[in-house]
Amino acid sequence: MKLIWCKNCLLPNSRPNLIIEKNGNCSACNNHTIKKDINWEKRKNEFENLVKKIKKKKLRYDCLVPVSGGKDSTWQVIKCLEYGLNPLTVTWKSPQRTSIGESNLQNLISLGVDHIDWTVNPEIEKKLILKSLKKLGSVSIAMHLGIFNIPVLVASKFNIPYIIWGENSALEYGNIKKKDNQKYLNKEWYKKYGVTNNTSAEDWISAELTRKKMSSYLSYKSFPQKNLFNPRSIFLGYYFKWDPKKTFQIAKKNGFKEERKARTGLYNFADIDDYSISIHHWFKWYKFGFTRLFDNLSLEIRNNRISRSEAIEIIKKDGLKPPMHDIKKFCKYVGISKLEFFKIAEKFRNKKIWKKRKKKFFIENFLIENWNWNK
Repeated sequence: MKLIWCKNCLLPNSRPNLIIEKNGNCSACNNHTIKKDINWEKRKNEFENLVKKIKKKKLRYDCLVPVSGGKDSTWQVIKCLEYGLNPLTVTWKSPQRTSIGESNLQNLISLGVDHIDWTVNPEIEKKLILKSLKKLGSVSIAMHLGIFNIPVLVASKFNIPYIIWGENSALEYGNIKKKDNQKYLNKEWYKKYGVTNNTSAEDWISAELTRKKMSSYLSYKSFPQKNLFNPRSIFLGYYFKWDPKKTFQIAKKNGFKEERKARTGLYNFADIDDYSISIHHWFKWYKFGFTRLFDNLSLEIRNNRISRSEAIEIIKKDGLKPPMHDIKKFCKYVGISKLEFFKIAEKFRNKKIWKKRKKKFFIENFLIENWNWNK
């Protein structure tokens, strides 16, 4: 497979659900240009009408907002409160939550919302994380199964009609088209963009990961239930233009704290809630030939805050080193050595893009010529 790089940003055709289109730009860059043609005032009015419809129901909770305490979920809650909604906030509790992640989550709650912090059976979760690492080279399948399923379980139980998510990642990073659904997080969207390597919770059930013990990850329809309520999931980013720096600025004005420096990628205000998220993004290097830094810089290029050549210079200075601090914590958590971790990671090096010369791996047609592959 020959890597082809977007002419506008820094993403390659190896990125899942991304296409380099006829004009040489990737689908995410072409999607971004569509935003200029969107009538955001009309979208805002559409949201206002939805709010009126919800309020007429006079429910205990008007909507449910899945939250981590990060800048985006803080923005989501702020928006809901601005429009007079009473949201129930729900969190999949990461077994590797950072101290700043906990602090920001408490800040979010203090904005004035009820909150459920859902802890999955710790032993089951740890086994699933290690199993998915060994089988698929992913540390985040349990995370994404929980993030996308637990809010639906709670909304169904409390008869909450709408689950309000943040940005539509398929639009920001993928190849979703103008004619496609951009408003709803439905079954088709989840299957394609849910970051679970095309697996469902059902696929992980085994003698040790039994159906009942995996119930946090299983659909609300998986067990008998009277008067089954079906909530609808919508993207707030459909109604209001999403920009990571702007959501950060809004969140910061409302008490959100950033890290001193970035844990992964470019931003010191994103991917800071959890120790393993940096590892999730680092596996992109082995599998696809790019890292989180490429994602973040590509967003900055699309938003005209940096040029492509300036972004490439940042990558050169960064050196794309693995997040050793977080890898060490993760290995301790799942009970493996760093040596075993890197042996597992090596199994998922994509030989279609990685080649070997003089016992050194390198990527053909890499974004940067004369890259130092000895790092």
